Amino acid sequence: MENSSKTSTSFWKELLKLVAIAAIVVIPFRLYIAQPFIVDGASMDPTFETGQYLIVDEVTYRFHPPVRGSVLIFKYPKDPSKYFIKRLIGLPGETVTIENGVVTIVEPNKETLTLDEPYVKLAKSETSTYRELGPDEYFVMGDNRAGSADSRFWGPVPKKNIIGRPILRVWPFSLLPGNINESH
Repeated sequence: MENSSKTSTSFWKELLKLVAIAAIVVIPFRLYIAQPFIVDGASMDPTFETGQYLIVDEVTYRFHPPVRGSVLIFKYPKDPSKYFIKRLIGLPGETVTIENGVVTIVEPNKETLTLDEPYVKLAKSETSTYRELGPDEYFVMGDNRAGSADSRFWGPVPKKNIIGRPILRVWPFSLLPGNINESH
């Protein structure tokens, strides 16, 4: 009988150790390195669809800024308690112009480029947009332009609102490239 109580005590000690180690590893990882995100809405169709479960890298943009064409997870500027997913179109200091669904960027050095966006679904052509971005502002748009509320309507995303980038699609499973634009 004594042996079974020692076994039971040993089991609970080992279980407690396992839970403590898991908490020490998982909690900081979840808070500072990566977090889950569930896509809700059609603004990123067909790249990301409602119900897809993503793991978001929160570290990369602490060391270097995001690049045009990347997909960002960020806090909605009008209500930071909400998280959005959109594609990065305009970088700090640039001017973004949209005419008839065509996006043109004027870079700070005055070079002009017209974006080739093979990922865009249903380009919305009836809206015209002109936006000069400040030093810490980013212009974002959904891939489903006709079904996306984005920087065209509520303005740029401040740098401080950027959370990270999706790196793993858990459901349905797929590894995502560092720059989602590279997959097309």
